[in-house]
Amino acid sequence: MATCIVASIMSIGRLATALCSAILGALHKLSALPHIEEEHVGVLPSMVEAELPHLPEDLLVQILSRLEIPDLLRASSVCSSWHSAYTTLHSLGQYKRHQTPCLFYTSESAGKNVGCIYSLAEQRTYKITLPDPPIRDRYLIGSSDGWLVTIDDKCEMHLLNPVTREQMALPPVITMEQVNPTYDESGAIVKYENRSQFWHDGVMFSSRSMGSIISPRWQQLFLTGRAFVFSETSTGKLLVVLIRNPFGQLSFARVGDDEWDYLPEYGRYEDCTYKDGLLYAVTTLGEIHAIDLSGPIAMVKVVMGKVMDIGDGDRNTYILHAPWGDVLQIWKTEEDDYIHPSEDDYDAILKNTASIEVYKSDLVEEKLVKINRLQDHVLFVGHNQTLCLRAEEFPSLKANHAYFTDDSQNWITEFKNNRRDIGVFNLEDNSRDELGSPQLWSNWPSPVWITPSLAKLNLILDM
Repeated sequence: MATCIVASIMSIGRLATALCSAILGALHKLSALPHIEEEHVGVLPSMVEAELPHLPEDLLVQILSRLEIPDLLRASSVCSSWHSAYTTLHSLGQYKRHQTPCLFYTSESAGKNVGCIYSLAEQRTYKITLPDPPIRDRYLIGSSDGWLVTIDDKCEMHLLNPVTREQMALPPVITMEQVNPTYDESGAIVKYENRSQFWHDGVMFSSRSMGSIISPRWQQLFLTGRAFVFSETSTGKLLVVLIRNPFGQLSFARVGDDEWDYLPEYGRYEDCTYKDGLLYAVTTLGEIHAIDLSGPIAMVKVVMGKVMDIGDGDRNTYILHAPWGDVLQIWKTEEDDYIHPSEDDYDAILKNTASIEVYKSDLVEEKLVKINRLQDHVLFVGHNQTLCLRAEEFPSLKANHAYFTDDSQNWITEFKNNRRDIGVFNLEDNSRDELGSPQLWSNWPSPVWITPSLAKLNLILDM
């Protein structure tokens, strides 16, 4: 009755805000629950439940929708009514709160099926048991909107949401036009021929066979470069875009498709973003292509020509649509201390981010304009979909900084046991900080940024 009286006086929004502090206070009682594991999702002792107000489920759903996902998952374990509200929130797809990006990695000590999520908001790690194949046997090739794109040691690709543990297989790599498998007598794939063609400005410069020596394990490492997941404007389905090696060409498929489609005649792509039904891809030379994948034939328009004649092998190029409308290019330059070490010294070789530069893409003049400050915005670069966020919406993040992970594929695959280059780069004075001390992130698979999400594949497939 008291709750009803209060609700009649206060707006739902004000009541939810007031009760959030009570919820967070109750969550402190859960400090003994350091991991998000199935055995931790349940009902707490009646002593805790008795101290909490009994609220209508629709009000609880609104309250829970205001929490970051780590707090939300802990709140779902407080009592039966809160868990019921969480289930409703999850099943209806009503959870829309912006999430602070986290670092996803694995740990040998945690087990081959356990994923670790380091929360920047809380500066603590959560562990989640994930479905097979073992996450430590997979290569993490992309992260977008809460989804990881992985490829395992049998060269099978999956979409995985590590928060909900939902997973779906992507089309087999043998459905890619230029990948030809070789089978043994039992029908198992033992090697691949990967014939790739290099096109530029609509002209084919070379056709290269990477030969029959490529085993599934090596195909896992060298076929796939980066992957992205976008919600397609025209269908609402998830669109998976893959930048393929060795020439940076695009393959794409929608969730539920049986095979990959292929964009011929273009290559050297490094990063992608998606807006208003168009895929925007940037090349190693700074070209920007707008690609319409909605029709039976992909349509490509060059919206900005190349800004350099020769690419830089030590630079990674990223593209994004800034919140204020500009198309930005981000250049991350790396350096290493590789000279000519002996085999015993390989694990000690380090690669470090030397600079991160931000440019506005002037699509009219077709030139880049350097931006010295992002003011109150934050960047996230790596094997994730490149992000630019407003710092005031994420109090735990540092404005005018870039949060980066190691995404140099040749380096990662050649030096699998080496320390990864992960940190926070100050765009004003070019200094860098560590995320934490000591950094405990695993070397393989290389960690990636992920924005936690409760998105469900079955909802997407039903659209």
